[in-house]
Amino acid sequence: MRYGMYDATRGLTIAVAAGLAGLLLWTATQVGQTSTQRFWAEMAIVAAAGLVLSLAQVLGSWTKGLRLRLSPGTFVLGFVPVLVCVGWILMATQPGTGWHEGRIVTWSHNAGLMGVVHSLGLWHGVLAFGFGLVLGMSFDTVPVEAPAGEAVATRRDRRAAPAQRERAPMAPGLMRRRRRAADEPVTAEQREVAGDGRARTVPTDRERVAVQDRGPSDRTPETMD
Repeated sequence: MRYGMYDATRGLTIAVAAGLAGLLLWTATQVGQTSTQRFWAEMAIVAAAGLVLSLAQVLGSWTKGLRLRLSPGTFVLGFVPVLVCVGWILMATQPGTGWHEGRIVTWSHNAGLMGVVHSLGLWHGVLAFGFGLVLGMSFDTVPVEAPAGEAVATRRDRRAAPAQRERAPMAPGLMRRRRRAADEPVTAEQREVAGDGRARTVPTDRERVAVQDRGPSDRTPETMD
């Protein structure tokens, strides 16, 4: 199968990532939310679980010769708004009087958003998990760039390929036909039919030029006549 190796590798990578994400979620339940510090530690572990599961999608494509890359446009346009929204909700609904909790609650009341913030704050774990997923989606895979020397050699080989095909050996019969076709104009030029019906040979243009280039002393008696 053409994609057999790729499909198997991708499937195994996702399975391992799902198992690791489940282990992280179980670890988060052991931390608890009895204090502000434990709350943020638990949210960080849950977000890591979402990140691992999201990265499995792109890491499974290593068999295609691709490398992992952070997409700046996706990070700014896709992840930063999620960071602001999730961070706002978690900070406003964190237990106790945590970091900037009173200020975020006041701003939410002034903007008329406290009802929405309180409703979404009931799903702390889902928000943190989605936060990690979106962060992982900011990565993608691109082809590995070849070194400059190899790229130049590849382009040179592509240009030389047509010339090599032209220089390929021809069949003996085709070679004889081409040689005969090339000799026909010279043969026709050397033949001229005389008035008595007999064919006589006349010098070609190249022979005339060669005779004109030689001096009088170089000419043979037949040429002088």
